[in-house]
Amino acid sequence: MRTILFLVRKEFLQIFRHKVLARMIFIMPVVQLLILANAADFEVKNISLHLIDLDQSTASRELTGHFEASPHFRITGASFSAKAGMNDLQTGRADLVLQIPPRMEYDLRREGKAQVQVTVNAINGVKAGVASAYTGAIIQGFSNDLRAEWLGLSGPEVKPPIDITFSNWFNPGLDYSAFMVPGILVLLVSLIGMFLSSMNIVKEKETGTIEQLNVTPIRKYQFIIGKLLPFWVLAMVSLALGLGVGKLVFDIPMVGSLGLVFLFAGAYLLVLLGFGLLISTITETQQQAMFLAWFFLLVFILLSGLFTPIESMPVWAQKITWFNPVAYFVEVIRLVLLKGSTFGDVQRHFAAILGAAVLVNGLAGWNYRKRSG
Repeated sequence: MRTILFLVRKEFLQIFRHKVLARMIFIMPVVQLLILANAADFEVKNISLHLIDLDQSTASRELTGHFEASPHFRITGASFSAKAGMNDLQTGRADLVLQIPPRMEYDLRREGKAQVQVTVNAINGVKAGVASAYTGAIIQGFSNDLRAEWLGLSGPEVKPPIDITFSNWFNPGLDYSAFMVPGILVLLVSLIGMFLSSMNIVKEKETGTIEQLNVTPIRKYQFIIGKLLPFWVLAMVSLALGLGVGKLVFDIPMVGSLGLVFLFAGAYLLVLLGFGLLISTITETQQQAMFLAWFFLLVFILLSGLFTPIESMPVWAQKITWFNPVAYFVEVIRLVLLKGSTFGDVQRHFAAILGAAVLVNGLAGWNYRKRSG
């Protein structure tokens, strides 16, 4: 135990003597959290609209007014030419072109129906789908208002036959940052856990000190613990710092137990540190370790449910997430902070992470002995 404490003390001294590394551990996560939590917002706003009003009637101006009043749209162009609208769509000045045909109001009064044409830039399928839904809702609302005005309806007669009342649980304000900040915290903790641990032992190989350590009375498990424990502590401190920033700056809810979050984070970091150790045993330079760690971490992040719901992924991708530690932590931190889940609700996640920690660290320790013994 005393040997491990000496090694841990040595590692902390090396870390804090390295000015750039110390700043990366404590300052970089805060800056990244402040930037990513505001930038990683998948709410669709400020949809650029090119308007082609060939009717120029009272009804067409009312429809235009509905789009102008919407917080989701901004009219960036208006013309009387379909060619001009398509040119804006092709050059990126417009996300959507709304063309109101001639005699729209006349057709509405005479036949009770009319058509408008909506052309959407669908390169970004998600944005296109949401923009189309917003457009359909606005046109439907305009149609209902116009029908009520022309038929002289009022009060209950205007309301649709089914009245929907929404009740939003766990995130009543539909605050997107409350959903994203916990997931981004997992990302930042993962970067510290995997990158630094994977490059730390490789650095000993590059400087040649690994051979000197191997001939000392220090046992290999003592060396490994002494090397990895400081980064486990620093990652936990970074998580605490991130949670504090999330609460003070973004006011993220913390309904559940923070102790449960840190308990799971402690087990999760054992997996990441073990993975970093495994990478360090199969690489010879810090550059190799960095690229290999980034490769695996990028796959883990993209398949974690942080940006895309796991349920929306292909079946084969959903099965891969069973072996993705990042996916488990992203789900657990959201469940605990937003929903108030208890240990009983996440015990299966906890068991999976502990199993992965034993497997990865066992493999890394065995491979390390094989290569350096």
